[in-house]
Amino acid sequence: MAYENKPNTDLDADAQRRLGRGKIEIKRIENTTNRQVTFCKRRNGLLKKAYELSVLCDAEVALIVFSNRGRLYEYSNNSVRETIERYKKACADTSTNGSASEATAQYYQQEAAKLRNQINALQNSNRGYMAEGLSNMNIKELKGMESKLEKAITRIRSKKNELLFAEIEYMQKRELDLHNNNQLLRAKIAENERQQQSINAIAGGHGSYEIVQPTQPFHEARNYFQVNALQPNIHQYSRHDQVSLQLV
Repeated sequence: MAYENKPNTDLDADAQRRLGRGKIEIKRIENTTNRQVTFCKRRNGLLKKAYELSVLCDAEVALIVFSNRGRLYEYSNNSVRETIERYKKACADTSTNGSASEATAQYYQQEAAKLRNQINALQNSNRGYMAEGLSNMNIKELKGMESKLEKAITRIRSKKNELLFAEIEYMQKRELDLHNNNQLLRAKIAENERQQQSINAIAGGHGSYEIVQPTQPFHEARNYFQVNALQPNIHQYSRHDQVSLQLV
């Protein structure tokens, strides 16, 4: 007898259940019912994962889902609007920082190029003033360098003369001050000499003075009174006064 080989569909289904679900191809599900079922399952799983991420990691999470029919599903641990505003601000700051850094780098590059050109020009000019590297200069450049040197020498001489005149004026003023001070000191010296001569003249006109020493010892003369010193001078009074003064 011949037997037909029929596929054992029940065995294949049991084997798939035991082995678990295999990988499916990621593409649009054509069956409307299957697509709707898959949407509900995966949407719930996505919301669950967002909730777990916000709780476990203390992160700010906002989830927005629109179905193919236009229905909105959202989740946020803070506020969807605030999270969106924060997202916009972060994007704006990132773009601004990027553009600002690029503009700053470009500005510094331009400034560096300007400084390099200025340094080269100054070095060439310095070499010309020091009479170095003249072999690489033409007639026009040499004439220009000569004119610049003549103008520089003129300015230097003018400044030097200005400083010399200021120094001379200062010294003349200093000389006049010293002369006035010298005249004042001479006048004071002459005045002092005249005063000294007047004092000497007054002292010479009065004569000398003599100091009289006592002839008696101090222990004998301490109880002695000179009566003549206490008595009035009789010659100084008239006769009538002398009579009035006599005792009756």
